[in-house]
Amino acid sequence: MMAERGTRRGRTTLVARVRERAAAFALWWRQGRMMTGLRAELRAGRPGQGPDRLLCGAALALTAFGVVMVFSSGAAFAARTYGDWTYFLKREAVYSVLGLAAFTFALRTDYSVYRRLTYPVLVASVGLLAAVLTVGARAGGAVRWLRVGPLSFQPSELAKFALILYLAVLLARQRDKVREFSMGFLPPLVMTGIFLVLVLKQPDLGTAVIIGISALALLFVAGTRTSYLWLAVLAAAPVVWKVFITGTPWRMRRMLAFLDPWQFRREGGYQLYESLISVGSGGLFGQGLGQGRQKLFFLPAAHTDFILAIIGEELGLAGVLFVLLGFAVLVRRGFVAAARAGDAFGSYLAFGLSSVLGLQALFNMGVVMGLLPTKGLPLPFISYGGTALVMSLFMAGVLANVSARNPEPRHEPLWKALRFRGPRSRNRRAGEAPIIVVEVPGRRTRPPEPQPEGG
Repeated sequence: MMAERGTRRGRTTLVARVRERAAAFALWWRQGRMMTGLRAELRAGRPGQGPDRLLCGAALALTAFGVVMVFSSGAAFAARTYGDWTYFLKREAVYSVLGLAAFTFALRTDYSVYRRLTYPVLVASVGLLAAVLTVGARAGGAVRWLRVGPLSFQPSELAKFALILYLAVLLARQRDKVREFSMGFLPPLVMTGIFLVLVLKQPDLGTAVIIGISALALLFVAGTRTSYLWLAVLAAAPVVWKVFITGTPWRMRRMLAFLDPWQFRREGGYQLYESLISVGSGGLFGQGLGQGRQKLFFLPAAHTDFILAIIGEELGLAGVLFVLLGFAVLVRRGFVAAARAGDAFGSYLAFGLSSVLGLQALFNMGVVMGLLPTKGLPLPFISYGGTALVMSLFMAGVLANVSARNPEPRHEPLWKALRFRGPRSRNRRAGEAPIIVVEVPGRRTRPPEPQPEGG
């Protein structure tokens, strides 16, 4: 009997200790001592309480998927060139860690801080773009990188963020004058033109196109007159076609190869020809991860600009759709963050960054599929490259921060929420303006009594 009582007492004491430890652990968890890094940011649920979990999840999923595909697509090339088949995997892992640090920093930093850093970032970006033309490293016929020992930096990646930041600040400040040519259109046009000239001098036509289209889209959303935008496009199109396409022999060969890759498959269309073979041989579910053949020195840039072709070959249509879905979620949630932003600066910043990421992904996919002429554009989050990956994750972190500070969502279509609805003109007729009636409760005035006639 005494033994049974002792056993029960021991069990009761053990249960009490377990409950005490569980309560202490729960208190420790609630206080946030174990929730470091992204977990503390991603657990919020309501708008205005935390970042968009779908947006963060899409960016992180694409990054993790990119590390795997860089290893799969670049192992053979790394083994032959560097004698180490994990060369690209190690470097991409380091870039991913740096990118996650940049993502976490941007996620935790209020996006309004960047407003005060606009002009320092803008001047630094222009200076780096100018410096790369004089002391930059040449690779593949282009001068796009600044090298310091084993480290390299691509200024055009920073230029995308710098220009969008400048345009967001300027358009938010001049929101009431955005439809005027001298105040709302000319300053953004001049600064965008400076960036385009510096980028085209490298030469980097793909990045210039991304910057130009993103700037025009941001001006359109801000409410700039459509006639001004069409005027800029019509004025720039002949110059770009004559100087930068038909005036450059190797770009002209790329254009002809784009029109008929089978005829020019041994000249300018070789890369596109091999890319189409790679994508077409994947079928529905691909040949299996690591089982692709085109990366065995048939397809150039298999781990960089044409990594989507290897994804299509090894993972098939399912892998390509996964990438497409990831970018669709990322861009969609970025536009939602822009539509729900609490101020004009946050709205324009989120829209511009979402446009840059979405357009670059769309252009890269179009090149790989043969829908666009070949351009040297990496696939964001997935292609091998340090500067591109770190800046892509940083911009995704800024988008997440904008979404974390959103007020309650507006119940209206996304395209209506994004488009600025300001006054159509400064010379509106008085009869067309809305009439606002304000009634003050508790202060009713009695109508005047009729005066007697003759009195």
